[in-house]
Amino acid sequence: MALVPCQVLRAAILLSYCSILCNYKAIDMPAHQTYGGSWKFLTFIDLVIQAVFFGICVLTDLSSLLTKGNDSQEQERQLKKLISLRDWMMAVLAFPIGVFVVTMFWSIYIYDRELVYPKLLDNFIPAWLNHGMHTTVLPFILIEMRTTHHQYPSRSCGLAAVCTFAVGYILWVCWIHHVTGVWVYPLLEHLSPGVKIIFFAAVTVIINIFYVMGEVLNNYIWDTQKCIEEEKEKPKLD
Repeated sequence: MALVPCQVLRAAILLSYCSILCNYKAIDMPAHQTYGGSWKFLTFIDLVIQAVFFGICVLTDLSSLLTKGNDSQEQERQLKKLISLRDWMMAVLAFPIGVFVVTMFWSIYIYDRELVYPKLLDNFIPAWLNHGMHTTVLPFILIEMRTTHHQYPSRSCGLAAVCTFAVGYILWVCWIHHVTGVWVYPLLEHLSPGVKIIFFAAVTVIINIFYVMGEVLNNYIWDTQKCIEEEKEKPKLD
């Protein structure tokens, strides 16, 4: 039996994301006042995605609890729709974007933090909030994957959705540069136009790889779990 029910874990994670978002939005940073506001940063978009995803998870848990023992086919149908939405968000947005943000941020940060998170930001963002935005996302999403089986869409549909998100965000970043003359991330200032195209293509490929990794990991975890449960159900021979 689990020490902490998965429903309680989801509720705690949701509250954690709400706290992180509230504290982040309360920070008076110059970047928040410029074109695009917080929405120009993938980190902030990911935080919203994670909060919405875990909100849907909690809503699904509550709906499942309320419909337990209820024979209403309509309520059952609505619950299945909610579960489908939860699984789609996990597959297409929460896992690949969350893993991408964590791995890309810390990889560039270790190489040269000024390219992605200038030291000036330490005056505005405390260390715990930085980790809340760029570190805990990974263990939270892995906990969710381990505690709940998620039905992935077909590979082609999933990759198409991930590509749509990636290309949409890249176009948004380019539009902001077109309007303001400033790139959202200092890293892009150092790249030539040709290298930028390669970089954006590589980013799209990496996010697609993380989508496939999520699908493989999800299947591995739950195929293994199924094998363990089947092994337990086998009658023991004397």
